[in-house]
Amino acid sequence: MAALPETPVHLLIVVPHEETRKLLRTWLGRQGFLVTNARDADHAARLKAGLDFDLAVLDEDAGPLEFDGPIVYLGEGGHGEWVAKPVDGAVLTQRINAILDRTPPPDKPTPKVLKFGPFAYHVAEGHLSCEGERVKLTATEAKLMRALTATPNHPVTRAELGDEMGETEPGSRAVDVQITRLRRKIEADPKMAKYLQTVRGTGYVLMVE
Repeated sequence: MAALPETPVHLLIVVPHEETRKLLRTWLGRQGFLVTNARDADHAARLKAGLDFDLAVLDEDAGPLEFDGPIVYLGEGGHGEWVAKPVDGAVLTQRINAILDRTPPPDKPTPKVLKFGPFAYHVAEGHLSCEGERVKLTATEAKLMRALTATPNHPVTRAELGDEMGETEPGSRAVDVQITRLRRKIEADPKMAKYLQTVRGTGYVLMVE
């Protein structure tokens, strides 16, 4: 197995099938990787705009993806690196590690900081601070912040936020409940949100400077 650096290798998993997506996230997370899920290539493109990834795992049914780093394809096979479906987690992990072993590590950019009002969200570290003091976030709130800051100033749908939270029940209000709790930590008046705004009929957007 490839030796993982102190900063975990960040994988972008692009798989339309929800159950497969979640299983891969759980499996690869247990192998020490940092994993971000996307439902299709369009969703992945939005995530790439705000996050840096070391390798992508792309289902053949997810659509074409422009990606600067290595890609492992899931499907019947063809040009490049492929793993057959149904995906065996151990086989996929071996393929990823083999690619990482022969791929020079990229130069990491300076950690990105997104600012809104007195708050600063440190993307690389995944933490929020207010005037220099760290704001304590629950695990779910941290997942929401990661999803919202992937495309700052652009709406994120409830479905995308629910996927990030691991919410499986259709029509659940869990996302709205967690957004309300997060607003209490970043808004002077949660009922008149200035930063974490509702986009009617779509979801939510985090407005940053």
